Amino acid sequence: MSQSYKNHIRWYPPHHFIFYPLMLGMLSFTAYSAYNDEAGRQLWLFLAGLSAVVIWVAFMLRQHYALTLQNRIVIGEMRYRYFVVTGRRLEPLEEKLSEGQLFALRFAPDEELEALTSRVET
Repeated sequence: MSQSYKNHIRWYPPHHFIFYPLMLGMLSFTAYSAYNDEAGRQLWLFLAGLSAVVIWVAFMLRQHYALTLQNRIVIGEMRYRYFVVTGRRLEPLEEKLSEGQLFALRFAPDEELEALTSRVET
């Protein structure tokens, strides 16, 4: 399958079609109310700011969870690949490798994998 935006996009209906539209509606309403209600402007501005912060935190948490899961999958793939190529477990070497080094090994050819990891063992 070829790589494209179309086959990588994922929609999570509760988030994309319920939570975010409601939050954007609330942000719009509070901003509109802050503009039109002079007596309660400070309250509406506070609520608009709070809405913006909730939207931002929700987006950042979603990204964090996705990246954490992606990292765990890559490490699992590397453990399996290392075992298939070398017949040994990768876990004893993992504490000696940084995450960046471990993720870089993902792109190493099978023929070079054992030689690259043997550098860490010494």
